[in-house]
Amino acid sequence: MSSRFDAGIKPSEITPESVFMSRRTVLAAAVACGLVPSAMASAATIPADGTFPDLQKWPDSTTEKPASFKDITTYNNFYEFGTDKGDPAVNAHTLKTSPWSVQVTGECGKPGILTLEDVLKPHALEERIYRHRCVEAWSMVIPWVGFPLADLLKRFEPNSNAKYVQFFSLADKQQMPGVRYPVLQWPYREGLTIAEAMHPLTLATVGLYGKVLPNQSGAPIRIVIRGSTGSRAQNRSFESNSRAASRRRAGTWRLRASTAFIRT
Repeated sequence: MSSRFDAGIKPSEITPESVFMSRRTVLAAAVACGLVPSAMASAATIPADGTFPDLQKWPDSTTEKPASFKDITTYNNFYEFGTDKGDPAVNAHTLKTSPWSVQVTGECGKPGILTLEDVLKPHALEERIYRHRCVEAWSMVIPWVGFPLADLLKRFEPNSNAKYVQFFSLADKQQMPGVRYPVLQWPYREGLTIAEAMHPLTLATVGLYGKVLPNQSGAPIRIVIRGSTGSRAQNRSFESNSRAASRRRAGTWRLRASTAFIRT
């Protein structure tokens, strides 16, 4: 004689079929609101056709109208390809962005060298529209594609001595004609406090306007800080080194200032 298992569940407690079948919609809404981890989101990759599909929209983007793709990609500070704003768009085609690697050193538990694919693999991309302002008295609204830099840095386990993060860009005279001239101390470098680097608004960015970053805009990966451009944003692709440091290290523009003026 067969016996029937009784779990003590009342018929009134059973989830209706219609609710059960719509669970994906409920979970997707929860992910969008940040209530649960985005396990359903696909991992980041660089699309072969140059366009990122099905990007999540960040709910806190500015509602201001973004600058045109043309304006964003033809008005750049990227001295490795020339000192005029239009030079990078003309000269950056010589930059080879594949293969690409990022080296992490310093005050962290898991230093190492990662390919771009390994850097992106665990992360889901989203579109964030930021307004930036520059000390040169211009501003721009840009729809970036990326993920929080903090999510990347946590993978390297910064230790308690890590108070700053320093970024070094590629400096290759063969690919970057501007590096042949001493307009800056190469390689270009920039630094953030650990709090700035781990801030949820600081992005590791791989695209704009839903497309892969053009070379002149910092391909294949750059750092974006909301509200800042120029010397406070990594307007360059970074490759050779990212270093977690226990003390502040001078960035490129501070180094330039120290050699441009005679102190009395």
